[in-house]
Amino acid sequence: MNALHSAPAAAPQVSLIGAQQNDLLRALSRDDLLALFGDLELVTLPEGKHLFDFGATVEYTYFPTNAIISLQYVMEDGATTEIAVVGREGVVGVALHPTERASYSAVVQTAGYGYRLKTSVLRDVFYTGGPLAQQLMRYTSAMFAQLAQSVAGSRHSSIEQKLCRWLLERLDRSLSNELKVTQEMIANMLGVRRESITGAAGKLAQEGLIIYRRGLVTVLDREGMERRAGSCYQSRVSNTAPAQQRYAA
Repeated sequence: MNALHSAPAAAPQVSLIGAQQNDLLRALSRDDLLALFGDLELVTLPEGKHLFDFGATVEYTYFPTNAIISLQYVMEDGATTEIAVVGREGVVGVALHPTERASYSAVVQTAGYGYRLKTSVLRDVFYTGGPLAQQLMRYTSAMFAQLAQSVAGSRHSSIEQKLCRWLLERLDRSLSNELKVTQEMIANMLGVRRESITGAAGKLAQEGLIIYRRGLVTVLDREGMERRAGSCYQSRVSNTAPAQQRYAA
């Protein structure tokens, strides 16, 4: 066999500019980030890929760049509820104890790329202190704020408000105003009936806020969506994404 054809494909190259597409990695100094290059790995994150599942050992920590990861809790009957979403502003799979098991499932919702680091390496870096450990603690605090807002929003919001927040959370992490999602996916993540999402999406479309075509939502009026989303979204934004951007400044 020709050696040219039998040789394994070269691994994608880790680059300074590429790694800095993730806000937490961008917050590190050039020297601190370069020190991780021997352990960082650039990986493709296809839609639907499970990075890890509930109860599993978390082998890798992921720093998404343009991918969006859904963190999901799976009930005993198999029902799934989304508890948080992570994009280029954050990190997925921080396991600081060797025996720690995942308390949720992490599933790629929007395909893209990310950088991964073995959790054993991350633990060593974390316990030696330094800038990355500080970023992880700040991000964890911001994530708890996001979860608190999610709980409040799920109890005191209408279906339209929940849908607006769900779409805006992805828009915050997307490079365009188009989102490839289905009504069935949204209904499953929000834990509501598909018919409820159909009705809510229809109302938003009638108001000129979105265009919905099969499997694709285009947001036309971002400010209008934010007004419809209510105060929970505004509080979540102030506690999470902008805060993380301040950490990276």
